[in-house]
Amino acid sequence: MPVRDTAEEVRKKLESLADPEKAVILSRFFKTGRGEYGEGDIFWGIKVPEQRRVAREFRDIPLSHIKRLLTDPVHECRLTSLMILVDKYAKAGPELREEIFSFYLSCTEFINNWDLVDLSCEKIVGRHLHSTGSDRSILYRLAESESIWEQRIAVISTFRFIKNMEFEDTLKLCELLLDHRHDLIHKATGWMLRETGKRSIVTLRTFLDSHADVMPRTMLRYAIEKLDEKERRRYMDAKRAGRGE
Repeated sequence: MPVRDTAEEVRKKLESLADPEKAVILSRFFKTGRGEYGEGDIFWGIKVPEQRRVAREFRDIPLSHIKRLLTDPVHECRLTSLMILVDKYAKAGPELREEIFSFYLSCTEFINNWDLVDLSCEKIVGRHLHSTGSDRSILYRLAESESIWEQRIAVISTFRFIKNMEFEDTLKLCELLLDHRHDLIHKATGWMLRETGKRSIVTLRTFLDSHADVMPRTMLRYAIEKLDEKERRRYMDAKRAGRGE
């Protein structure tokens, strides 16, 4: 009896759900044009809930087949493979979790758009580092990478720590990336600072008091979004003063 090619089954299932009109919209939204951050990415135009249904149907697919999907040029194949991987990690025992964690880190070059990162890294990398107490230096190596996707993985993975009232790594990584040039990193760091502030306003204020004058504008705006108007204005004024405006 031939072995099922589940990776190909997933791909065919996804392709049957393709919507060419939506694919055009998604290609623009995820910046696939020349010189843009998602340059060359291919979309089939499949809604996320439909991808989740496919992921649930094929949740038992082996890692070797997940890798084939994760290395596929089609965005939805990669996203669906990560949905499966997240579900598999959540249900796995310690040995398989370690394997999935290592597998994920070996495939970061294919986790190459912000939705792919944001859907998966906190639930695999962040969760694994937090639950096992493993060395978190991998986050700093990722943050010092030349890949904005690995840098974003480093920052967003700390969401798991934030949810558990651990802010040190988030703050260190945000400080490390203060001078980053890309808006996608500014959004990631600002978002994690905002989430920190939801749980400890004192921690957020302390960071802002030290860095607001030099933070990228997008990072600052994301970080202060939940503060009251008077406080937001104070930090924006500090930013303008820092730039000599």
